[in-house]
Amino acid sequence: MSPSRHSGRALARSFYDRPTLDVARELLGKVLVHRTAVGLAAGMIVETEAYIGETDPACHAAPGPTRRNEPLYGDPGHAYVYFTYGMHCLFNAVTERRGFPAAVLVRALEALEGGALMRRRRGRAELAAHDLCRGPGNLARALGITLADNRTDLTRAPLGGAGLWIEDRGLEVDEVRWTPRIGIRAGADRAWRCVVAGSAAVSGRRVLTSQKPEARRAR
Repeated sequence: MSPSRHSGRALARSFYDRPTLDVARELLGKVLVHRTAVGLAAGMIVETEAYIGETDPACHAAPGPTRRNEPLYGDPGHAYVYFTYGMHCLFNAVTERRGFPAAVLVRALEALEGGALMRRRRGRAELAAHDLCRGPGNLARALGITLADNRTDLTRAPLGGAGLWIEDRGLEVDEVRWTPRIGIRAGADRAWRCVVAGSAAVSGRRVLTSQKPEARRAR
């Protein structure tokens, strides 16, 4: 099977049950897939951000457990989808052990399948492929990800019907770099954003570092 086509093999839970920075890096090149009643849309992940624990001021777990952030404290390999700015849904993959709140925000994709469907969902027929899923709000809209997908088990790729998962198609990425997180006020100094440096789909530009940062957290 060509690596550019849907494989139907979701990443195992063990992939997510690891340090969040490792997951954030290794999600680059993996493929996020969402199949709904109107079709399948998929894209290669090219930008991620890590949010780690109650000591991270930008993490939704900073105030402690709440009804909204409950998925962060659950089993790794589930979706954490939330609504923000009164207009956008954002997609995260929960990481690390149960009880320790952490997740990776997927910020951008390079569209692989379902381009026409993505353009209809975005309402912009003229969009170039690299702009379809550029930014986490645009990504969720293009793939049709909504609050109904919150808590979805990402380790299951159903043979038929609706599903949301991440799979490995053997795609290689070019140079990977780290940068401080963007679009936040608290914790913006932490270089926990990981990008495929040469991708036009990456949603923002910041000074890039060359080394993986250390995670500052209490376990």
